[in-house]
Amino acid sequence: MIILKSQQEIAKMAFAGRIVAEVLEGLKNLVKPGITTLELDEFTEEFLRKKGAKPAFKGYRDYPATICASINNQVVHGIPSDKVVLKNGDIISIDIGAVIDGFYGDAAITLPVGDISTEASRLLKITETALYEGIKMAVAGRRLSDISNAVQACVEGNGYSVVRDFVGHGIGQSLHEEPQIPNFGKAGQGPRLKSGMTLAIEPMVNMGRWEIQILEDNWTAVTKDGSLSAHFEHTVVVTDNAPEILTKL
Repeated sequence: MIILKSQQEIAKMAFAGRIVAEVLEGLKNLVKPGITTLELDEFTEEFLRKKGAKPAFKGYRDYPATICASINNQVVHGIPSDKVVLKNGDIISIDIGAVIDGFYGDAAITLPVGDISTEASRLLKITETALYEGIKMAVAGRRLSDISNAVQACVEGNGYSVVRDFVGHGIGQSLHEEPQIPNFGKAGQGPRLKSGMTLAIEPMVNMGRWEIQILEDNWTAVTKDGSLSAHFEHTVVVTDNAPEILTKL
C-alpha cells in the first residue's frame, strides 16, 4: 500500500530531509585525500545527534554504521572503516538517512576526492542529471515507471548502464515503504502518482555493465566488471504541479 502524506507529515519529512542535506554539505568539505571513511561516519553521526536526529541506517538489518561509503567500483552499502583511506583520484558515494520525530529523510551524493579523471567526472555529472530527469516525472497523474524510464533514457543515452539489483523506494514513517522505484523500464506502467506520495529516487549508474556482486561482508555491492559506479539520491514529494525536493538546502 502506498501511503499518502498530509501537509503536517510532509513538513516533518522536510525537517528530516534538511538535516540530511546539511550533513551532506558538511561532508563535501571533509572529503579529501588522507581522510578515512570511519572519520566521515563519525562526523555524520555526531552531526545528526546534535540536531536531535538518529541515524536511519545504523542497526537497520544489523548494518553497523551511520553512512554507506562506497568507493570507486563499489556501488552501494560500503561499510566505513579506519582502514579505508581516501586517495587522490577516488570517487566516493555517501548515502545517509536520518529519522527525527518519527519521519525519515534519505539522500546520497557521489563526490570527487581531489583531482579525478575526466571520465569519472562525466560519470558523476550524468548520474546526477539522471536523478533530476527522474525527479521531473514525480508529478500527480503520471505513472511510476515514467520516473524509471526517464532515468534509464538519460543513463543509457550517455553510454552507461543502470544497476538493476537495487531500486528507489517510498519513504515516510519507515525508511523503506511502497512503492519500489526501479531505475529502468517502459514508461506508462505501474501505479498512478498522486499528490502526497513521498519517494526516494536514487539512480545507481555504472560506467561499464550493470551487473553487480556482493562482497563477503554481505553488504558491499561492487560492479562485476570492476568499472566505476556513482549514486545520487533525493527524497521528494509528489505534487499536482512540480515535485518538491525535501533533501536539499
